[in-house]
Amino acid sequence: MSAVLPAANPSFLEFSGVGQTFTTRRGPFEALRNINLQVRQGEFLCVIGHSGCGKSTLLNMVSGFLKPSTGQVSLAGQPIERPGPDRMVVFQNYSLLPWKTVWQNVNLAVQAARPELDAATRQRVVDHHLEMVHLSEAAGKKPGQISGGMKQRVAIARALAVNPAVLVLDEPFGALDAITKEELHEELLAIWREQKPTVLMITHDIDEALFLADRIVMMTNGPAATIGEILTVPFERPRNHDAILADARYGALRNQALDFLYRRHAHDDA
Repeated sequence: MSAVLPAANPSFLEFSGVGQTFTTRRGPFEALRNINLQVRQGEFLCVIGHSGCGKSTLLNMVSGFLKPSTGQVSLAGQPIERPGPDRMVVFQNYSLLPWKTVWQNVNLAVQAARPELDAATRQRVVDHHLEMVHLSEAAGKKPGQISGGMKQRVAIARALAVNPAVLVLDEPFGALDAITKEELHEELLAIWREQKPTVLMITHDIDEALFLADRIVMMTNGPAATIGEILTVPFERPRNHDAILADARYGALRNQALDFLYRRHAHDDA
């Protein structure tokens, strides 16, 4: 399926005829087939689908960790061939340096990705992003001294302090409780509204995708997974959880996603 955008919204991040085949002991395994997708600059896109549908493979291509077997992934008209500071990744497991403080973890990333900043400017950038995720008071603590939700706040602050063109989120809230997850949704959107990076996020949570995304890309099952359907999320920004839950369109969109995932493309566990 090809998602073609209006001329007024030119593509910024683009998948053109992308396929991925891995070599395994049992022979070739086709993970993805004919992915065609155009993402606008500053768009928040969520990708959902069952395990094995190639979601992480797509993100690895955007991050530059993996080259497609066929087709091309491009950013601002240039093929993505390697990792770079214009694309930052937030993983579910935080990936923080345990011997560094919260402030040092963020500062290290900014120093590496934005060497043109002088020390005073860099400090302001780090302090600002820690403030945005409500971690100013924890700046001197090490990862082992803070909760899982706070660790993920550090990871988000670190990624966005680099000021990337594309933010890649690999199920960043999957291990968190519902209350912490809702708080982080609000904080993520607050920083996103300020900087407007293009966001590509994997999630298994339909409600999360409906709250965060401009569009939701729903993948068919693997092998040879592809884009099955794309939902446009119509809720105005800034968003409020309670207001969205009370909106009649929310139930209809949620049911459409559930129908796709659990009836038309139910996962076969046999």
